[in-house]
Amino acid sequence: MPILREDQDIKRALQSCKTICVVGISPDPYKPSHFVSEVLQSRGFKLCLVNPNYAGQRILGERVYSSIRDIPDEIDLVDVFRRPSAVPEVAEEAKDKGFKTFWMQPGAENPDVVRRLDKEGYDVVFGRCAKVESMRLL
Repeated sequence: MPILREDQDIKRALQSCKTICVVGISPDPYKPSHFVSEVLQSRGFKLCLVNPNYAGQRILGERVYSSIRDIPDEIDLVDVFRRPSAVPEVAEEAKDKGFKTFWMQPGAENPDVVRRLDKEGYDVVFGRCAKVESMRLL
């Protein structure tokens, strides 16, 4: 069941996850990508951060990469904070890199990407906040 809607499926995806790639990270602590990442990091997840505007800099103590392809580590979960029109490109980069779960934060949902990744057998979460779900389910 690749589209993860049930609590137990989302919980399983989070429990099996060690490394989260946050696409669209911001250095602004008031932006959702920043404070969600901060909470995920505090809950023990290793973060790999992506934003070409801040590549080479450090946010939350982690290096920021220009693209998913530049990340040397394996990725379990891709957490997307981008506008829906940018998500197809993010999904293609993620598929090239490899991942287990593709998570579109509220406001980043792209129905075409949901359908395509589902059809291709990937686990997909959309319209839910990773911070909220990790605090609620773990």
